Amino acid sequence: MTSVTYSLLTAEAADKARDELYKVLSACVALGASIGFISHDPEPMKQFWDEIVTCLASGKKRLLVARRKNEIVGTAIVEFCGKPNGSHRAEIAKLLVHPDARRQGIARELLSRAEQLASEQGKTLLVLDTRSGDAAEQLYLAQGWQICGQIPQFAVSIHGEYEATTVMYKMLTAAV
Repeated sequence: MTSVTYSLLTAEAADKARDELYKVLSACVALGASIGFISHDPEPMKQFWDEIVTCLASGKKRLLVARRKNEIVGTAIVEFCGKPNGSHRAEIAKLLVHPDARRQGIARELLSRAEQLASEQGKTLLVLDTRSGDAAEQLYLAQGWQICGQIPQFAVSIHGEYEATTVMYKMLTAAV
């Protein structure tokens, strides 16, 4: 099995890696992942990464990536809450693994590293949402996340169907 390396990308590094980041996102959307996109149109996906680069530069978000053979095959975004009453929390977003790199523990490792990063930044509460019934939901539960509820008809799928989302959280102990 080919080894996988993990790193935190700066805004500059993410800017240079836009094509690779797009490739992972696009492959996941093509398989029907509920990650905010309802078509294969590349422009909204490329625009998404443009916005992420801007947020990385401002410090509002952090981007973790997994690489196999020096190619990005997975991502996880940690978004820090910008509200004064939410400085203790962060959101996990776009935990993605390219279909060709799945079933190797990459998502689990990215999630663990995202949790550690948030803890190191003094965050004690993490939140996320995932399509109800997806394999990702089971991954989060296995990693100690708790379900706080479901929202019906939360998102429209790539096939035009309404799908529920499961809202989850995990309490952390901030690193000292």
